[in-house]
Amino acid sequence: MENFTFYSPTYFAFGKEQECNCGKLVKRFGGSKVLIHFGGGSVVRSGLLDRVKKSLDEEGISYIELGGVKPNPRSGLVYEGIDLCRKNDVDFVLAVGGGSVIDSSKAIAAGTVYDGDFWDFYEGKPVTKALPVATVLTISAAGSEGSPDSVITKEEGMLKRGASGEAYRPKFSILNPALTKTLPAYQTACGITDIMAHLYERYLTNTKDVEVTDRMIEALLLTMIKEGPIAVADSDDYESRANIMWAGMVAHNNCCGVGRSQDWTSHTIEHELSALYDCAHGAGLAVTMPAVFKYNVDHDVMRFAKVAVRVWGCQMDYDNPKATALAGIDALSKFLSSIGMPKNFEELGAKEEDIEKLAYTCCYGDGSGSGVIGGFVPLKQKDVEEIYKLML
Repeated sequence: MENFTFYSPTYFAFGKEQECNCGKLVKRFGGSKVLIHFGGGSVVRSGLLDRVKKSLDEEGISYIELGGVKPNPRSGLVYEGIDLCRKNDVDFVLAVGGGSVIDSSKAIAAGTVYDGDFWDFYEGKPVTKALPVATVLTISAAGSEGSPDSVITKEEGMLKRGASGEAYRPKFSILNPALTKTLPAYQTACGITDIMAHLYERYLTNTKDVEVTDRMIEALLLTMIKEGPIAVADSDDYESRANIMWAGMVAHNNCCGVGRSQDWTSHTIEHELSALYDCAHGAGLAVTMPAVFKYNVDHDVMRFAKVAVRVWGCQMDYDNPKATALAGIDALSKFLSSIGMPKNFEELGAKEEDIEKLAYTCCYGDGSGSGVIGGFVPLKQKDVEEIYKLML
C-alpha cells in the first residue's frame, strides 16, 4: 500500500424529507446569498425545488435561480452561471439534481472567484479556491455529492474533461433516496453502471497488497449486483434505492481508492462517446468497460480473475486463469445487459467511421494532450482505436 492522505469533510444528511433542512444547513455553512442550480422540469414538477426554496425562505436566505443543466453539462451554462454569481454577489452554490448539475455547480463556484477562464481547471490547473458548494441529490450515479471532482463538456470542439481539487468537495449533501423514485428505469440503470465503473477504475491497480480497499470495492460491487435489479424493476423500493445511493457516494469519495494507483481508462475513453454523441455516461460505460477490460486482461490476469471469483462467483481455473478472468468480464457484460444497458456502438448511436477521430481526441484533446492515457496500462492512440473496434 502506498502512502496517502485522505480528508473528506462533507456533511451528509441522509434519509426521507432531509431536503426540508436545506436552509438550516446553508446557514450553518455560512451561506447568505445562494445560487440554486438545477436541470430541467423534474425538480419543478416534483415540488422539490419549491421545498428547497421554502426552506431557504424560512431561514431568511436570499437566492437566485439558474436552471437548464443538461446531461454531459456544457461550458456555456457555466459561463452564464459565473456571470450571474458575480453580478449578484452570490456566496454559496446549491446544486439540486444529479451529477451533471453538481459538476456544473462546482465549475461555476470555481470560476466565480477566478480571474481567468474556468476551463483552465479542466486543462489541468489545480482547483484551490471556490465558492462553497452543497447538493440536494436526485440521481445515484456520479458520486459528485461527496467527491472533489467535476466533468464539463466544452462546446467548442465538444471536449469532455475533468477537474479536481479539495475546494470542490461539497460542504454538505442531502441524500434522500425517495427523490430517485421518479427516475425512469433506464436512468436508474445508467447510474448503477457509473457507480460500478467508479469501483472498477479503482480495483484495476498496479499497487500490491491493498486487501482492505480490494474488499471494500468487492463489497460495494456485490451490493450493486443485489440491489440494482430490484431498483430497476421496482421504482418504489426505498431500501434498494437507499443502499444504492450510499454506495454511489462511497464509491467515489475515494475512501476505496486511497493507497493505490488507479486506472480511469474506461472513463477517459467513454467521455469521447458522450461528448460526440450525447449518450448517457452510464450507457457509454456499459459498452466501454468490457472492451477495455478484454484489451488489458493480459496485463494482470490474476487481478481480473480475482474480481471474477470474489464478485461474480466464477470458478477459478488455475490451469487457465485467463479463462476465469474473461468469464468475469462476460458476467459483468451480461449483468449490465440484464438491467437494460446497451451492448455495442450501434445501440449507443456511435459510428465506426468516427473511431480514428474519437481515439485522437481521447489521447490528444485539442492538441495539448500527451498522447497516452490510462493508469493501469499505458495506451496510445492505436490502442484506443482497437478498444473502440471491440465495441462494434
